[in-house]
Amino acid sequence: MAINLEDYVASIRDFPTEGILFRDVTPIMQDADALREAVHLISEYAKSVEADVIVGPESRGFVFGTPVAVDLGLGFVPVRKPGKLPRETISVTYELEYGTGELFMHKDSIKPGQRVVVIDDLLATGGTAKATAQMIEELGGVVAGFAFIIELIGLPGREALDGYDVYAIMKMTDK
Repeated sequence: MAINLEDYVASIRDFPTEGILFRDVTPIMQDADALREAVHLISEYAKSVEADVIVGPESRGFVFGTPVAVDLGLGFVPVRKPGKLPRETISVTYELEYGTGELFMHKDSIKPGQRVVVIDDLLATGGTAKATAQMIEELGGVVAGFAFIIELIGLPGREALDGYDVYAIMKMTDK
């Protein structure tokens, strides 16, 4: 019997600001069966798009991406915030709601032609995902797809990833 992962999403009103309904996936991480189900569903997606490597942005992309990589026998590449990677890196600066963000990958992390699936917990505006795709493509990789636990509908995330294959286990609102 499949687990209904929506039962494991906590909804917190007015966080981080008033009017927002924050969708918290930590209950999925805390329950072995729910985590196993999420990993299984994303692994099936990654297989379907013939992934060669898994990439996950800090920090929840690590939580969900690493077990998917292990499940599929693939490598995992972390995408980090400034000052966290010790070897030669590439980076991209991207727009946030209030300011900019910057993400980094090791310069040798993606080989030309590798098919990459990017895994993260939530698709909202798509900024982190799009920035990650830019670095993958700069290194010669092919973004085979994006996989998320939750896609927040009514926000521009899917539009920001127009032209890419996008999979989300659940679709929810932030209201």
